[in-house]
Amino acid sequence: MMYPYLTLDDETEIVHSEMLPDSTVKVYIEKPDETDGFHYASCYLPQYCWKDIFGFSEEEIKAYQTILENNAHLIIELSQHGGFDNASGF
Repeated sequence: MMYPYLTLDDETEIVHSEMLPDSTVKVYIEKPDETDGFHYASCYLPQYCWKDIFGFSEEEIKAYQTILENNAHLIIELSQHGGFDNASGF
């Protein structure tokens, strides 16, 4: 299951999984694109292991890396509580 985390001004969506059995959390980033349909990438926390990158430049991935570095502690916590909508009171 994937949970919404953040929508950026350019319509980029950042969602995350529940905590996986290996104690990682998959973060999926997707941005609409008129030519390709969508650009997307996956990053696994807490290792910041990027996989399946399509359409994003190195600069964009670096910017997303910064966003994730600044939010990883929240994303990891939310992944253990069913996402933001289910994490009241934590």
